[in-house]
Amino acid sequence: MYSLKAITLVSAFFLLTISVQSQQNSLKMEGVILDQTKYSIPYAAIGIPSKWIGTSSNEDGKFYLELSKDNLLDTLEVSSIGYLTSKILVKDFLALSEKTIILEEDIVSLDEVNILQPAQYVQLAFKNLKNNTVSSVHELKILNRFFAVENDEAKFFVEHYLKVKDRGPSGGQEVNRIEVVEGRKSADYRFFKDKKSRSIYPINFMTRIDPLRRGLSINDYKWTKTGDTSYDGEDIVIIEAQIKTKKRQPYLDPILYIGVNDFKIYKTTNKSSTVMYIYKKNKDGKLYLSYHNHYTRRHQNLTEHQQIILGTKTKNAKIAVRNEIIVLGIETNKKNIDTEHSDVYRKRMQDVEVKYNSFFWNNFNLPPATAYYKKSVKELESIYGVPLETQFNAVNN
Repeated sequence: MYSLKAITLVSAFFLLTISVQSQQNSLKMEGVILDQTKYSIPYAAIGIPSKWIGTSSNEDGKFYLELSKDNLLDTLEVSSIGYLTSKILVKDFLALSEKTIILEEDIVSLDEVNILQPAQYVQLAFKNLKNNTVSSVHELKILNRFFAVENDEAKFFVEHYLKVKDRGPSGGQEVNRIEVVEGRKSADYRFFKDKKSRSIYPINFMTRIDPLRRGLSINDYKWTKTGDTSYDGEDIVIIEAQIKTKKRQPYLDPILYIGVNDFKIYKTTNKSSTVMYIYKKNKDGKLYLSYHNHYTRRHQNLTEHQQIILGTKTKNAKIAVRNEIIVLGIETNKKNIDTEHSDVYRKRMQDVEVKYNSFFWNNFNLPPATAYYKKSVKELESIYGVPLETQFNAVNN
């Protein structure tokens, strides 16, 4: 009979062998997306749509994509709103001395005679929402990042890798299921812990304020066409909403990027750019969420005692929260969807207890770090001179 120790060693060797074989077969692609003036293009869609493989560039235009050697002859497609789609074979990209893809601006000038009224585009977009998006059950693999900022300096950071079972924008205001697979958080250096804030997990907050999921009473808004652009060969009109009633939340007044011919909504944001959703196409041309972020800002009045503690003479402090959701992959085969139920729906992200797995994070293919991410990590480490990795090991259960 084999001992438990022997079985464990055999299992470990087996897993290591699989890992080495997988690494030998993998193609790790890193690059940057630029425009013709060499400025970076954020949130561009990069991938092989026919095989459900894809990612997005970060705020600095950088991207990371892991493929296999079986993809060498596949075509890598790069698309972004306002630019012509670029296509290149995977093997040709890997042969580039500089891993840079230049997108050419797409000049659009729509015929105003044939264009519909702004409200008509919105009506048709919502009418066709189910057909234009991935509305069957699917699983999104998501990286969720949360930064708490006080007086323009990061004071707390939480990061979760999760799986979300969903039916897309037409599936209602909440997703079907959320599973936090892995997580880590920094030391909490916040002066204002804001314990009275609403308990809701960021994914649920994201869906509740999403204009596509919460729905819009179109007649309650004044709709204005503010511009035009393109995406992947489709002409797009940019339509801005302003609610007519006095009781209004302007951060919820959406700006919609709608296809002129297909009425697909490729992007939504708001006037203050504090909320953003970006969608990309699958192999059938249907859209699914690729990226989301939202910012909240407020001012906290300071007492004299608090001013002394903080060493400031200003009468208020600036408090901000930044949440970023990066979709790393999508699974549409129901047999492969295995999202487990969890109780995080009514919890703030920082209140979710997740055991820290350093092996996972050290081997996880994270997206390229943005300038904002690097700045925030530097600020967190400089408070007491404690490296972020040390903080992860010290404060996570």
